[in-house]
Amino acid sequence: MGRQGKDMVGSYQRYLKLERNFTGNTVEAYMRDVDKLLRFIHGEGLTATEVKLEHLQQFAASLHDLGIGARSQCRILSGVRAFYRFLVLDGWMENDPSELLESPQIGDHLPEVLSAEEVDMLEGAIDLSKWEGHRNRAIIEVLFSCGLRVSELTNLTLSNLYLDDEFLRVEGKGRKERLVPISQRAIRELGFWFHDRNQMDNVKAGEEDYVFLNRRGAHLTRTMILIMIKRLAEDAGIQKTISPHTLRHSFATALLEGGADLRVIQAMLGHESIGTTEIYTHIDTHTLRQEILNHHPRNMKTANHGQQATE
Repeated sequence: MGRQGKDMVGSYQRYLKLERNFTGNTVEAYMRDVDKLLRFIHGEGLTATEVKLEHLQQFAASLHDLGIGARSQCRILSGVRAFYRFLVLDGWMENDPSELLESPQIGDHLPEVLSAEEVDMLEGAIDLSKWEGHRNRAIIEVLFSCGLRVSELTNLTLSNLYLDDEFLRVEGKGRKERLVPISQRAIRELGFWFHDRNQMDNVKAGEEDYVFLNRRGAHLTRTMILIMIKRLAEDAGIQKTISPHTLRHSFATALLEGGADLRVIQAMLGHESIGTTEIYTHIDTHTLRQEILNHHPRNMKTANHGQQATE
């Protein structure tokens, strides 16, 4: 953090203590929220005063990606809004980028899920004649095939690929490593990308081991992948609001619907608590209910005796 950033944070801390008259514990909680935000935006190459609404939305998405619950997300984002209100009040910024920042709804909100056919539509929208075409197909396939967090994907290294054994090693939340199986299809897409990657002659020093690189030879950021996926969804005509995390949800849901044990899914996703994984049981119950509404004779508005429900 630069001198200006330290002055800004110090001023905010004094404001909370002296002008808001908050207790020591409350001040510490607000400062932890600010620290989470600053670490995120510095990772994106930004300072606090350069942040726009879309960056704060990315920060909010990253909280969800880390498995932080909706109530905790709401509290953290409330702290972020308080920080930016102060920056405007104290003259550090003219406009408050957090003004339109929405908090997640608290409750059993089911995340969007893509079917395998919709993932195919995403991949089909990729222009393979472009330099990044095979790279983007590999990204989509690895996210869907392995259920990685977007941060795990951006930090994936060549030295952690065991493609002959059909496994990846990823470093997840809390720097904990786990092995994740990878599909033959994802391996094939990686092979196409590696053919293009091997022809790059501008890979930056220190970036050589990263799997996914941009045109300038540096590893990708979460924001780059989010923008790519949203554009592909629009090009593919998918109306759902999706993000890289949607592919992780889709991976877990596909496993559950295919009969996988919840503990297996927990291990695959790198969740410390089975409670975090249990959100997918809600998705499965919702799917089951829709099947009953669509196919059970007591619910069908128009009798169709020739049609039988399929499993």
